Amino acid sequence: MKFMEMGLPLVFLKPGEVYVTEKPALIKTVLGSCVSVTLFEPGRCVGAMCHGMLPDCGGKGCRDCPERLKFVTCSVKYILNKMQEKGVNARNLEVKAFGGGDVLTYRDNNTKASVGKQNIEAALKILDSLGLEPVTSDLGGDRGRKIFFNTLTGEVLLKKLRKTAVEFVD
Repeated sequence: MKFMEMGLPLVFLKPGEVYVTEKPALIKTVLGSCVSVTLFEPGRCVGAMCHGMLPDCGGKGCRDCPERLKFVTCSVKYILNKMQEKGVNARNLEVKAFGGGDVLTYRDNNTKASVGKQNIEAALKILDSLGLEPVTSDLGGDRGRKIFFNTLTGEVLLKKLRKTAVEFVD
């Protein structure tokens, strides 16, 4: 059976959104500089995915912040907490990470890392601090990605997008 023909409900995850479920679903998102992390417990088929736009909230207080899910660090902590509320043991999780592409070229005299690179660093740092290590990842580069996460099997289908011709010059 093909990945897309499984008859699962399709959920489209927009930037700054998360989805946590105990029911089989196919979660789709499109990433540029954003980063998505998937969490999956194989024994129970519980899955979660986040779509973080920016690296970190700067310690503004994730719990009370209405915009917390747009930050990679906050959204990863959020989906892990929601999984644990469902009785998931973090040691049993399959973790995967995607995105963080440098999809827009921006030239200036500043050598500061791009948003994509900052998102990757934030994702890997928060996962490490939570004791989670990705079993697979597809991070960085100069192309966007479309991903489909199957919460029944834990599989992720990834399609790299064509490079865009957008360029910003300072």
